[in-house]
Amino acid sequence: MVNLIWLIMLVIGIVVSALNGHIESVTISAMKAAELGVEVAIELIGVMSLWLGLMRLAEEAGLVKGIARFFGPGVRRLFPTLKPDSPALGAIIMNLSANILGLGNAATPFGLKAMQELQKENPTPDVASPAMITFLALNTSCITLIPATIIGVRLKANSANPTEIIGTTIVATGCAMTAAIFVDYLFRRRRAK
Repeated sequence: MVNLIWLIMLVIGIVVSALNGHIESVTISAMKAAELGVEVAIELIGVMSLWLGLMRLAEEAGLVKGIARFFGPGVRRLFPTLKPDSPALGAIIMNLSANILGLGNAATPFGLKAMQELQKENPTPDVASPAMITFLALNTSCITLIPATIIGVRLKANSANPTEIIGTTIVATGCAMTAAIFVDYLFRRRRAK
């Protein structure tokens, strides 16, 4: 459905430009946008490589398990159906940690690992378990304390103050995460009845 919406928007834009005699502006804009996209992606590779490498080292050194043990009691309250020694807990905590630091791309491997582990513990593999639903709610609405990726993009775009978004990001993502936890809790209680 989203692909159809994008296609319709692109076609309308091209048709309007052609009718107004500015079809060359579509070509120029497309080339500039493609060039900018490649530049930003290449510059973000360094940041993502650093964080993914550090996360991998933390995982290999056993730091992930240590962090999972430390934050385990709080996370277990959000995931009451998980076993206390569930391997999914470490991946969930690392995913949330990366999201809190604003490293959405670095969080993706941990999110995939968490879902794989949650699926192993799912009694009905054809239906998402309550833990999977809670994890998706947290993953998509996680509070972000340091929006590192966005700050990097703003730096690349020569923003006068690339870090000015930190306060509003914390408030917005904090509200989103609170709402997600509350709604998940309500649905879980309703489902249990």
